[in-house]
Amino acid sequence: MPTEPENAPPSENARPSDPPAGSAAGPPVGAPGRRRALLTAGAVLAAGLGAAVGELAHGGSLHGGSSSPGRRGSAGAPPAEAAIPFHGARQSGLTGPQLPATRLLAFDLPPNSPAAERASLRTLLADWTGLLSATAAGTPPDPRLRGDDGPPRTASLVGLGPALAARLALAVPGGLAEPPAFPGDRLDPARGGGDLLLQLSAADPWTLAVLTELADAAARSAGAVPRWSQSGFLPPTRPGATPRNLFGFKDGTANPDEDAARQWVWGPPGPHENATVLVYRRIRMDTAAFAALPAERQEAAMGRRAADGAPLTGTAEHDEPDLYAKHPDGAYVIPATAHVRLTGPRLDGGARMLRRGYGYDDAPDDRGLLFAAFVRDTAQFTRVQSRLAERDALNPFLTHTASAVAYVLPGAPPGTVLGAQLLG
Repeated sequence: MPTEPENAPPSENARPSDPPAGSAAGPPVGAPGRRRALLTAGAVLAAGLGAAVGELAHGGSLHGGSSSPGRRGSAGAPPAEAAIPFHGARQSGLTGPQLPATRLLAFDLPPNSPAAERASLRTLLADWTGLLSATAAGTPPDPRLRGDDGPPRTASLVGLGPALAARLALAVPGGLAEPPAFPGDRLDPARGGGDLLLQLSAADPWTLAVLTELADAAARSAGAVPRWSQSGFLPPTRPGATPRNLFGFKDGTANPDEDAARQWVWGPPGPHENATVLVYRRIRMDTAAFAALPAERQEAAMGRRAADGAPLTGTAEHDEPDLYAKHPDGAYVIPATAHVRLTGPRLDGGARMLRRGYGYDDAPDDRGLLFAAFVRDTAQFTRVQSRLAERDALNPFLTHTASAVAYVLPGAPPGTVLGAQLLG
């Protein structure tokens, strides 16, 4: 769960702020195609969207994604939030605020000739562009998405898996690759991978369910086969605040600003500069066992305080952790195995990830985190997760159960469709 890239020492081996494990360190536009299919499909209404996602959650966004002033709502109701535009240089699922209800869907394209697969992919991306852009603009192909207060508040992103990119010889970045297996992984192949990955997010579960149905219908009509689906949610969180994970700790305090993101998240100048790579991990969290720990052991494992998210060496959430601070007995205030320390960018040449994770709750014994990290190169994730798998104090309470990687396409400017540059 590499979710907290804070500043940390430059070297694991040479810096006093990163003592070895076991040292005294404290406790562990297209027009919508196939409209008939989109209008009549009804077999896959999304279910199980998790708990209490009716309120708008985390309102922060990266590089200009903050919402516009709200419109007037119905009598007695709060103002409706502005719709999030679909068209743009980058996809709305990354440039807009993080909406509280989400669903990830993965599909495979059946083996065929490269020309046939390219044609299917081109058709599907055009149909998804039509559906998603029309919905965001307030002209959806289904009346269930026509709200009383204007366009529904939705966001989306579409990515292509490494296997599909290789089969079709697509000019994606060389860093697109599945991470290796890590110690402790219990990955279910049926819950991961895929040729295409679609993430849909909405301000409410109803909109998300209908949009999922229509997007799934478009995929099936284009010949894609569903592989897996996963719903997620955010807790009610005031706009601009950091949401908490199911351990009760704030999750995602230190996302990169635009300058850092241009170096570590978005592709280099050229055809990929508005694209990125998604690394997805489904992480089961043993919430009961973690809750049974004394509060001080929970905070030592995280390296942060639960009440306000401040590092153990600070007084406010966004204070920079002091990784050199020690107790009188010589033990580090932020332990050697603390999550904050092990995910520090200084251990990785300053590399940072953009994280937009969600909680999930599929069963009493299966709830946790849908970790979504956006990086320029999957090697960034691999380096961080390798450190965590080796000695993160949270490991006894976490199990990685699914994994996927996708090249997140650049956005579609007005008058274009997703993937136009890549497919020609």
